Amino acid sequence: MAKKRRPQPRAAAVQIKDAEVPVVGAREPCPCGSGRRYKACHGREAAHAVTELVRRPFEGLPGECDWVALRELVPAATAELTLKGGLPEDVPSVTLATVLPMAWPALRRDNGAVLLGLQNDTSSGDISRDLADTLQRALTTEPGHPVAAGRAPADGPRLQDLLDPDAPFEPTVHTGFEFWVENAENATAEVAASLERANAAAIPTARIPGLEGAYWCEAPEKNHLRWVTAHPEEQLLDALARLHAAGTSSLGEGTRLVGSFRAHGLVVPVWDLPSSMGADEVTTPAAAFGERLAKALASDAPLTAEERRARGGLTNRQITLS
Repeated sequence: MAKKRRPQPRAAAVQIKDAEVPVVGAREPCPCGSGRRYKACHGREAAHAVTELVRRPFEGLPGECDWVALRELVPAATAELTLKGGLPEDVPSVTLATVLPMAWPALRRDNGAVLLGLQNDTSSGDISRDLADTLQRALTTEPGHPVAAGRAPADGPRLQDLLDPDAPFEPTVHTGFEFWVENAENATAEVAASLERANAAAIPTARIPGLEGAYWCEAPEKNHLRWVTAHPEEQLLDALARLHAAGTSSLGEGTRLVGSFRAHGLVVPVWDLPSSMGADEVTTPAAAFGERLAKALASDAPLTAEERRARGGLTNRQITLS
């Protein structure tokens, strides 16, 4: 005879609102007090949200390509953000940062300024909604305190709802993480040690001026140019194949287009560069390649057999980061 299930106590369930239920392990009791495991209770909604991945979370924002680059490629960078309707009176500025100390989602400085971390793990499939929720909570956090991780409501605003669509997005790439503190020279020993560790791990990176989403980086054996593009994927691959087959896909002697990867719905071509080729040296040939790419993108002629082979090689070397 099957064992009769005992009714689970529900008295405690009303003590915590849905938006306040913290995230716990899937097999742990749900904090709402229902008596069920988290994965069968409030965790079910969270798991459902994770599966609904927004393919291009930064689409519609000025500088979408740079948003993707700062999320996936650039170790240390900041960008000033402009809110619709202006800033609250007690918030002098809002700054996007690739990474914050202790992986904080956001930080409210002593002077009221807000730093919003971009490279943190998020709780849903929509990075834009998660960041918007963190930003809203940061604006009302007590100055001098970090913002804890949270779970954005499914119907909450996205960055596209909070940021001014007409304001430019101009990232500043830094050589280190001194932007974490207002006065790095007077940092405590603990903060100074943390900065030293973070700086040692950062890969030297530079933004290529005038080319949205294009970033040079220094690697141990060879340097690279990684260029986040917003062109439709099939059209871009056709254009790259035309250039590759024609022998014009490189950026000069000792460089070569090695493939591409996808990140947040955009395609990112990658070039190998000689170790002697710095960011300044790659700027002119990258701009010239951009002109060749624009012409190739404008062509609607069928691919030749050689171009199809080149396209197949590029496609076979393509990976997806997110």
